[in-house]
Amino acid sequence: MNKKLLYIIGLIILALVIVAWYFYKSAPPAISQYDDFAKCLAEKKVAMYGADWCSHCQNEKRAFGSSFQFVSYVECPKNPQACLEKGVTGYPTWIFPDGKKLVGEQGIEKLSQESGCQLPLK
Repeated sequence: MNKKLLYIIGLIILALVIVAWYFYKSAPPAISQYDDFAKCLAEKKVAMYGADWCSHCQNEKRAFGSSFQFVSYVECPKNPQACLEKGVTGYPTWIFPDGKKLVGEQGIEKLSQESGCQLPLK
């Protein structure tokens, strides 16, 4: 093959990669199974107080998957005053608008029971 043909083939491949990348990036994000549940908790003003280094906090976040982005969350080491004002003494702490606190790892089933927010059907 001559160099000109190889150059043209290379440009075509590059163009296809760019087009594929554009469509991949512009695709709407997939809806996670817990999006509505996490949004419900936020609407009801249920918030989680925690720390990145806390393994129980990491477990709670992992249970939500990408839906955790909708949970009201306060990172206590970055916002110590907010956590002190709420009386957070351990991580994670879930605080409800009536002041009720659930300290420690709860799991989504317990959060659903306590908040009244429905989990998706399995």
